[in-house]
Amino acid sequence: MSREVPDISVVVPTRDRPESLALCLAALECQSAESLEVIVVADAPGVAASRARADAASLRIVPFAQANISAARNAGIAAARGEVVAFLDDDAVPEPTWLMHLLAPFGAGRVAAAGGYVIGRNGFSFQWTAREVDCCGVARPLALTGPDPVIRTGTHTHMVKTEGTNMAVRRSVLLALGGFDTAFRFYLDETDLNYRLGLAGHATALVPLAQVHHGFAASSRRRADRMPLSLHDIGASTAVFLRKHAPLARVEPAIGAARAEQDARLRRHLSAGTCTPEDLRRLMQSFEDGLEAGRGRLSGALDALPDVDMAFAARPQPASARSVLLAGRNRARAQLEDAARALRADGAVVTVLMLSRGTLFHHAAFGPGGIWRQGGGQFGRSDRDMPLISAHTLRGRAAREAGRLRAIRHPETPEIRIMG
Repeated sequence: MSREVPDISVVVPTRDRPESLALCLAALECQSAESLEVIVVADAPGVAASRARADAASLRIVPFAQANISAARNAGIAAARGEVVAFLDDDAVPEPTWLMHLLAPFGAGRVAAAGGYVIGRNGFSFQWTAREVDCCGVARPLALTGPDPVIRTGTHTHMVKTEGTNMAVRRSVLLALGGFDTAFRFYLDETDLNYRLGLAGHATALVPLAQVHHGFAASSRRRADRMPLSLHDIGASTAVFLRKHAPLARVEPAIGAARAEQDARLRRHLSAGTCTPEDLRRLMQSFEDGLEAGRGRLSGALDALPDVDMAFAARPQPASARSVLLAGRNRARAQLEDAARALRADGAVVTVLMLSRGTLFHHAAFGPGGIWRQGGGQFGRSDRDMPLISAHTLRGRAAREAGRLRAIRHPETPEIRIMG
């Protein structure tokens, strides 16, 4: 296609998390990008949750029962009609400008893939930023400065790393590469694709302003406190990745390092009281069992995926560009919430800033009603570059937060309203 900004399909695989999926889809309603279709690849609870939505007619829902993230993503690719396919986990919510930023580098014809940054549970700290990965699946940070996208290709030792919950790839490239390798049922699935993209000489853009909040919701593999329930798939995917990409001499040392990493992870839970010695023993055995299974697991068929003739299922209209930040004291909570619901019903992107008079650190999240909520002290810190205590009036603090969010939350300069 010759357009500067291509059509995009967002693929959301979901399993056993209909409540998280509902928030994810609500956040996608707020996207400022045009020419967007949303594809939900879902188990039975996810299908039911998707079909119950008011916007269900604008979703492409793909029923999918198999517990395999790579196979689910491939089903989404097969159903996608956009020139670019983006991937988002069901326990993630994107900022409203996510796709606008993530798509921008594809205007350069040589860019085959793009990846953004991932924010953790407090709504401010990054889980993952720019990284690269070696032939053993070990990632290391890349030092990028500034907000602008950076386009890179792989080297003889490292390939550009993207995160499975915040990445996009040209559909033609995905089809040619055979999509995701279904031998990776969970873990290292996108890393394997990153490595194959690099080996094929494709360029990847790293996009700091394309930001997604990732909650690490509970699943069949982990609890809400991130305590794993099984390490089998991690062990299996580690073995598959090393067999595919690592020189033979590096395989056993890499397995030893992966084993030590998982042991250390469990011992942190043991110290925190969220894991017992018996849990540690059982889970490390599941890792060993997974390694053994992975050593004999064949890669999924990576022939070119078939191209299916379907129409692009664009949503009826892009989200409103109107943005409003409502700020007030905790005593004005009811007034702020009423105003926020009314504005959101009118299509605005709404942030509620609820401030106490103290120095509490801030927290932020996307929540019920499709509203972004941030709370903390009027003089407290909302990012690590701020001092622990900073002097602001209520209006001044609201203006500061609106400015901080300008590039990622609000496609237009937000209107600020002080209430209560």
